[in-house]
Amino acid sequence: MLDVGSFESRTCHGVSRRAFVRAALSAPFVWGLSARSGSTAVAEHPKAKSILLVWLGGAPSHLDTFDPKPKATAEYRGPFSTIPTCTPGVRFTELLPKLAARSHRFSLVRTNVNYDGDHLIAGSIALTGARPGPRGYEPNFGSILVRQRGGGQLPTFISLAKGPIGDGRGPLLGFGGGAWGKVYDPFMVWCSEEGKVDIPDLKLLDGLTPARLSDRRLVLQELDRVRRQSDQAMSEHWNKLYQRAYALLASAEARRAFDLSREPENIREAYGHTSFGQSCLLGRRLVEAGVPYVQVNWSQFVEVFYPFSDYGWDTHADNFGLLADWHCPLLDGVFATLLDDLEQRGLLKTTLVVCMGEFGRTPRINDIGSRDHWHQCYFSIWAGGGVLPGRVVGESDPRGEYPATEPITPAMVGTTMLELAGVTSAARAELRVLEGGRVIHELV
Repeated sequence: MLDVGSFESRTCHGVSRRAFVRAALSAPFVWGLSARSGSTAVAEHPKAKSILLVWLGGAPSHLDTFDPKPKATAEYRGPFSTIPTCTPGVRFTELLPKLAARSHRFSLVRTNVNYDGDHLIAGSIALTGARPGPRGYEPNFGSILVRQRGGGQLPTFISLAKGPIGDGRGPLLGFGGGAWGKVYDPFMVWCSEEGKVDIPDLKLLDGLTPARLSDRRLVLQELDRVRRQSDQAMSEHWNKLYQRAYALLASAEARRAFDLSREPENIREAYGHTSFGQSCLLGRRLVEAGVPYVQVNWSQFVEVFYPFSDYGWDTHADNFGLLADWHCPLLDGVFATLLDDLEQRGLLKTTLVVCMGEFGRTPRINDIGSRDHWHQCYFSIWAGGGVLPGRVVGESDPRGEYPATEPITPAMVGTTMLELAGVTSAARAELRVLEGGRVIHELV
């Protein structure tokens, strides 16, 4: 089932209840916006046809996951033992046995750094590659990519969460178009633990029934009426937006991509019955359908104990209990399944998978036996899409506090992602994005 706004519409045999689109200008979607005329933006044969970003909002502890320090003193190393991986000499904590057994499928960066320890600011920097400047926040990596690519029946930048991600104070300001405007924001989709897909940005228009959906002239007349009542500042983009909104429900191909009931039950079981697990499955379906940029969010909010929380990684209290009982078993099982699934379907070669959060957590355990924010050193995971697997890039110091080798900046992360996706240095210069960034050569 596909839940569109507050109504349901069947995806196998047409629309079962009143279901139509209201393209809300307050939440525009990046959908098939084509490259500018004459742009040399995209390499002819990019290594990564799609980017799948797994965003661990709230910031996981690097010492308790992928960069353990078993020789450090007790106030640093934490309670977990370490286990060997498939990569000689590399160890993870005991909480990640499935990923340890698959380390030959991905490469690990251990010296990521950020410029701020606040979730909203650091998250925006991590997803844009830059601090905010005179024109505000820079565009998200996904916004940059989709500006350079044409589109088909599906949105070209999709973020999987209940709504814009952030913390209790507000959303990340770098989650979308930033200085380029809302038209480059991601198309938001939420996937429940049962695999039910909800598209909150698509609402229903009164007076249109499923039987009238095929009457394109009537459809465009009604949407034109809504457009005239809307903010005229966005009118230059309106035609593309409502045409693509119409196309989502009108296209069987588009509806199929969002329909998890088409997956074999054993595949859905392997991903598990959590929103994160089913979202990763949906992310795989979307890149398989050709969506250029998909961001799978661990949770909408970074906090663990926020009201209506879906347990982000901000583990100021009970870090070790939460990691052992919830976060690491879930990440280990779901991310391992995602890598296996992409590999078995032949998609890993053409899909760049990146897994990271906005920063790490304090190497020194705090006074209540947990860990706080730490932006001076953390990890990221890279697989597929032109990345050389089975490598470890960089080394942190003996207590995991600072990089002992070259720091990997947010600009380097974004530059590497976009270069592998075919957005060339000439295109980045033309767009004035990621200035000063360079490719992480050790990964490619």
